[in-house]
Amino acid sequence: MKKYILGLFAVAVVSSCISQQDKAMKSADKAYILKVANENFAKKKWKNALALYDRLANLVAGTDDFPNVAYNTASANYYDKSYKLAGHQFKNFSINFPKDPRAEEAAYLSALCYYEGSMDYNLDQSSTELAINELQSFLNEYPASERSKNINTMIDELSYKLEFKAFENARQYFNMGEYKAANTALENVLNDFPSTKLRPKIYGYIMDSRYQLAAKSIYDLKDERIESALAFTRQVEKDLPNTEYSKTALDLRKKLEKEKANFVIVKKQTEERIATLTAKQKKEADLLASKQKSDEQVKNQIDAEKKAMQIQRDSAALQTPPPAATFKIQR
Repeated sequence: MKKYILGLFAVAVVSSCISQQDKAMKSADKAYILKVANENFAKKKWKNALALYDRLANLVAGTDDFPNVAYNTASANYYDKSYKLAGHQFKNFSINFPKDPRAEEAAYLSALCYYEGSMDYNLDQSSTELAINELQSFLNEYPASERSKNINTMIDELSYKLEFKAFENARQYFNMGEYKAANTALENVLNDFPSTKLRPKIYGYIMDSRYQLAAKSIYDLKDERIESALAFTRQVEKDLPNTEYSKTALDLRKKLEKEKANFVIVKKQTEERIATLTAKQKKEADLLASKQKSDEQVKNQIDAEKKAMQIQRDSAALQTPPPAATFKIQR
């Protein structure tokens, strides 16, 4: 019986709440709508509160109730995890009501909303960049705030997300065997994030990329790429002494020195073959030129003899007198 009574009471309460919400949604009484909206907010019924605050926006504009409605609306959206909308509303509150005691809190919550809206590292990071800008704006506006330490922590976290995304994108080139592109992309990560915590890993991949480029390089670029890889192993040992990366650098340098020595031999043999081939080609070219010259001389001689014979024939024709005239005797 007791359970039955409690059940009826619960149903009555729910019905009352529903009817109260429905009544407020249909009411034109600003005070009543505000009362029910604030009760919903206090009971953490965010969606009900938002529905009523939305109705109140125009009704309380320009009144003393407006700041509280605006702040509660932003807060309800925040707790309802509508971070993008809440961030925009909190930001507007801090701008529109700079003297309100909640202005700093609103600016902080606005930055926090953008922080919460940051996407995972493997997705588009425009939201992360926006969040960093908003957090930095809070620090610029409230440099002495007690929340600055927390803000700096969040900025560091978001910055690392950007670093890690850039690192992962560069690492994909390495995984695909695109070592030249990997080397360039990894160097760009270091340039874009000079204080990155990923520097040791990035060094490892750059070192390996340059080694692979040197080992698999074409003849004309091999010398340059071997020297580039050797130089980077020395940089790793200098910047990361007594680490697994410095040990790897030493191992790779030994391999590169051996690769360099082997290439010196190959280069010498190649140059000798090129010199031999060049000499052979020159000899053949000289013989061909000599033959062509001889053929030209023979042709010129034949042409000259033909010309001389023609001159002789022409001369003989001029010196021979024409035959005597012959007259017919009439009968």
